[in-house]
Amino acid sequence: MRTASPWRSAARTDTGKVRARNEDAFLDHPQQGLWVVADGMGGHQGGDIASQLIVASLAELPIQDDFDERLTSIRQCLHWLNRRLSQELTVTPERRNSIMGSTVVALLVEGQRAACIWAGDSRCYLWRSQRLYQLSKDHSLQQQLIAEQNMSVEKARAHPDAHALTRAIGAAEQLTLEVLELEVYPGDTFLLCSDGLYNELSRDALGNALSLTAPHLALERLFDGALRGAARDNLTAVVIRQ
Repeated sequence: MRTASPWRSAARTDTGKVRARNEDAFLDHPQQGLWVVADGMGGHQGGDIASQLIVASLAELPIQDDFDERLTSIRQCLHWLNRRLSQELTVTPERRNSIMGSTVVALLVEGQRAACIWAGDSRCYLWRSQRLYQLSKDHSLQQQLIAEQNMSVEKARAHPDAHALTRAIGAAEQLTLEVLELEVYPGDTFLLCSDGLYNELSRDALGNALSLTAPHLALERLFDGALRGAARDNLTAVVIRQ
């Protein structure tokens, strides 16, 4: 029997001001210590199907007591989904040349242990001791140009394909997930979000919102700020706090 979770969380998604449909999805399960944001690949058929499938599949995983076993099962589930999306679901007569895919960022917490698992450019941030840390590193061409060619952020951002993803669930037969494990401290606040949210907000704006003690108030401030901008993409965020 699992005890009550010491974590409080709030989640929200919005279509934004331009898109006709919302291809983002989220999972908000504080009792299971699991939170997820998935951003269906815009412009591709079935982006919303892919993101919802990821969230639904992770929600159905059995709850194990061992943290390492749970982390392994999340990774196995995402690899299975990648095979299913890249092979089975994509190859249909009406979808012969399209990709059905999605980014994913998941946070698993048990006691003092946490792990962030991701593929794509949805992000995980940590607000600790009045400082903002970006735990995930984008799997995008922009980030690749910065890391591998020592290009400045400004120059990389100006590249016409800057936002092209280098990894995503369903984008290729082989998937490489990235995992970051860390120790949790009292007062830690996590933010999972799609690029539609963080692209509209400065780091200061993110930090100011996460400094609020109640997750639902932090979420409200994040969305108020983002929706004052162009909001050209879907926006999704989950705020998690002890």
